[in-house]
Amino acid sequence: MAVNDWIQAARLRTLPLASACVLMGAAVGYRPDTERFYPVFAAALGTVLLLQILSNYANDLGDAENGADGAERTDRAVASGRISRATMRKAVVALAAVALVSGVGTVVLALSGTGLLTAALGLIAAGIAGIYAAYSYTAGANPYGYRGLGDLMVMVFFGWVGVAGTAFLVSGEWSWAWLLPGTFTGAMSVAVLNLNNMRDHERDAAAGKRTLVTRMGFARAKRYHWALLGLGWAALLAFTNGVESGQWRGMMWIALLGLVHFQHALRVGQTTSPEALDPELKKIALSTAVVALFLFLAATRNPMLP
Repeated sequence: MAVNDWIQAARLRTLPLASACVLMGAAVGYRPDTERFYPVFAAALGTVLLLQILSNYANDLGDAENGADGAERTDRAVASGRISRATMRKAVVALAAVALVSGVGTVVLALSGTGLLTAALGLIAAGIAGIYAAYSYTAGANPYGYRGLGDLMVMVFFGWVGVAGTAFLVSGEWSWAWLLPGTFTGAMSVAVLNLNNMRDHERDAAAGKRTLVTRMGFARAKRYHWALLGLGWAALLAFTNGVESGQWRGMMWIALLGLVHFQHALRVGQTTSPEALDPELKKIALSTAVVALFLFLAATRNPMLP
């Protein structure tokens, strides 16, 4: 067991997409007179990255325990035997504890002295639910990812909760309109999960992992993917060009990234080999994170964004 095994199991390439909901939430919740903005933003970002790594470790463990990954998966630490199941379980528990402390600390940092006790307790409860969701996607006795519920949970936690929760933390205010940019990051995160499940659908079906893709089939999963992309962009444009029309700089760059997603949708439609989807998975994940980053730079009036 080496440090590189833990780094590989953490799947660092998933972290930019995980950060998108925090970047988006900080962008829409930014208030220039909020002194705690950057410390709260940094704490929220750190917590979400911990949750993503926790999810990746639990996924590595759960897929090995439930048969979705076998010894042939040399890219998986537990299935390949490079990290034992017992050791990974201890790492998952330890990381869950660290994520909980980080989450509670973020809420205290953001809301102490504001009198928003009920909201603080609600956010802590949401954080605990997020930890449970990160673990039980493929791990545990009854993983919800094996029952086709992963897409819903990703939409909730990497979309609505992630964006609206972060916006509330950095601003101390609430707006239902934040569910629109939350729908964007949520839908794009689900799209990445869908691509992953499309790529692995044959192996998942053989292992009894009933994702939405194994339920609906490869062809229908493509149409579902297009719907996710359309929903996400419609929600984002409704927010930036409707609810907060004229308040955002750099929309030309956002439009160019929209073209990247359009080209991606065409390529997915033309793909017949599931393995060919892996580069597309990286493309949609990174470009979504860049959209959120551009909006963050726009909101904070960063000179890096013209």
